[in-house]
Amino acid sequence: IDLDEIKKDDIILFSETGMGNGMIDSITDVIYVDPDKFDKSQTLAMADEIEKMNAEMFKNNRKYILIGPGRWGTRDRWIGIPVNWPQISNAKIIVETAMEGFPLDASSGSHFFHNVTSMNVGYFSLPYINERNFVRWDVLDKQTLVKKTGFFKHVRFKKPVIVRMDGRKRISLITF
Repeated sequence: IDLDEIKKDDIILFSETGMGNGMIDSITDVIYVDPDKFDKSQTLAMADEIEKMNAEMFKNNRKYILIGPGRWGTRDRWIGIPVNWPQISNAKIIVETAMEGFPLDASSGSHFFHNVTSMNVGYFSLPYINERNFVRWDVLDKQTLVKKTGFFKHVRFKKPVIVRMDGRKRISLITF
C-alpha cells in the first residue's frame, strides 16, 4: 500500500493492525453494529442477530464486511460478541473496533485465527480510534440501507469498495 497514492477523503476504514494480504474489489455490502445501539450487556442478542443476517447473505451468495466492537468469537460476552464461526462465515473481512468505554484487546485465539487464515478472510483490528485507526461511520450511514435490526445496520455501496491489505506493513484500508 502506497498511502501517497490514496486520497484520505476516499478512506472509509484504516487499521495499523491488520492481517491479510492483497486486494479485494468485489464487496458492496457492509454489516456493522450501530454505535448508537451498542449495549455490552446485549452481546448474546447481537450474536443471534448476526447469525440470521449471515444466513441471508449466504443464501444470496453475498460476501460482506463485518464491523463490530470488541472481539468477534470471544467466549467472554463482556469483551465482544460471542459468535461461533458459522454465525459469521460469509464475512470476507472482519473488523474489531474499540468504542468509548469498551476498549479492544485484539483476538488471539488459535481457532479463530485458523478460520480467518484458512478461509482467506481479512482481519482488521482498531484497538483505539485516532487519525491513524478509524472507521468513518458517517460514510457508512450515507449508503443504501438494506436492513436495520435492533443492533445492526446492513448497508450497500452502489459500486464495490476496495479493500487493501499489506501483510508486510500490517496496514489495511477500505476505500470507495
